[in-house]
Amino acid sequence: MVTRTFYLLVVILFCGTLSAPAQMEHCTLGVGGKDTQVITDVFQLNASQLQQMEVWIGELGMESKLIEDEIKVLFDTHPQSNQEEMLTLAEKYKVLKDRLIHLSLNYDRRVLGIFNEKQYQRYVELCAEALRKPLTPILSSDESSDPE
Repeated sequence: MVTRTFYLLVVILFCGTLSAPAQMEHCTLGVGGKDTQVITDVFQLNASQLQQMEVWIGELGMESKLIEDEIKVLFDTHPQSNQEEMLTLAEKYKVLKDRLIHLSLNYDRRVLGIFNEKQYQRYVELCAEALRKPLTPILSSDESSDPE
């Protein structure tokens, strides 16, 4: 158990470094990433929680793919012949990248919303160890999109 817990802590730290500077303070789970089994094991998800998380992973994958396709089209079609066009491209890319980050945070928050008290407390403890700010869960009755 200690090894998996340590591994999740490393994943939380690593995911935080991949985010935009404004998002680095958040303690992310990385739902939909390659470490889904670690989330399942560390937080000991029950069958119902695991089933719901799998549904959300599928939704996240489809929504992320749409944004990633927009990014590909942007890079393939946007003019890039001078500095002004490159700056415009960068601004458009940042908007799409921020949408991906926001989407990921919302799905992490949804999963946190199905945690029981003990699971959520474990998450908070791991965030403290990683020096990250825990996300506020989205409860089934609260579909807020604010990642704070």
